[in-house]
Amino acid sequence: MGINKYTFNQLYRADLQRHIGGGYTRKLLKFFRLCQTADNKLFLQYYRWRFKLLKDRNHIDIYGKCDIGPGLYLGHVYCITINADAVIGKNCNIHKGVTIGQENRGSRKGVPTIGDSVWIGVNATVVGKITIGDDVLIAPNSYVNCDVPSHSVVFGNPCIIKHKEGATDGYVNHKCTIE
Repeated sequence: MGINKYTFNQLYRADLQRHIGGGYTRKLLKFFRLCQTADNKLFLQYYRWRFKLLKDRNHIDIYGKCDIGPGLYLGHVYCITINADAVIGKNCNIHKGVTIGQENRGSRKGVPTIGDSVWIGVNATVVGKITIGDDVLIAPNSYVNCDVPSHSVVFGNPCIIKHKEGATDGYVNHKCTIE
């Protein structure tokens, strides 16, 4: 995926394209993207400090250098945890209470890789070295610790996977168009 190929303006504009309104979320995303793209160490320290203040306000745990593609949408920004090594594609929706975490033992030791146009519902948990394909809807309160193919709906604990073309149609809206 690689966020390094994008500039701050490209990433931030893509995020704003998906957020219609929402002053606090805009500010959070601005400083998140500045932490990702800053070259100047002095400015980077300032951006990290501002980003930390914004994260602490709503109990959000996202590392400033996370590899999250353009068009990130944070719905109901509260209690979101994303492991620093997780990779998330373009146009993803992440909602309140979501955990994208690491598994520390067994065959799934590691962190998830999440594709493009993925919708992750309230209080969902995605853990382990798994791959979530493109156009996947993860239902609220789901526990996902297995690979999920593209064009699927996932629900439950243990996760149940159902194939569905256009799984996120109507859920992932205002998609960013940068490549």
